[in-house]
Amino acid sequence: MSYTHNRLLHGVTIDQAEEQMRAALSDAGFGVLTEIDVKATMKKKIDADMDGYRILGACNPKMAYQAIGLEPRVGAMLPCNVILRETDEGTELCAIDPVASMAAIENEALHSVAGTVRDMLVAAVDAA
Repeated sequence: MSYTHNRLLHGVTIDQAEEQMRAALSDAGFGVLTEIDVKATMKKKIDADMDGYRILGACNPKMAYQAIGLEPRVGAMLPCNVILRETDEGTELCAIDPVASMAAIENEALHSVAGTVRDMLVAAVDAA
């Protein structure tokens, strides 16, 4: 089972990809709650060089509220991360599969919510 949905944007810079991904997430009802520039952090913390790598913590408030109502500790797994990763061909987008990440929780109603969120994230990645 794959734990992410991936798409490569050929010839697209990480800045362009981030703009497109943020717009697609917004169109799908997600906001970006957290942003981590992993490349900059690694350089600052351990003086390591790496290709561009960013993590966007995306949240759909309605779906998060529903999930927390079904399973109060699920917040430990939120928000849904989307990564942007520079490659030689362009920028790869990867969104977490909430169904895979929540498989350890024995709650069928939560799994249904996770499936809906997965579909929404796949649509956003595919639209970016």
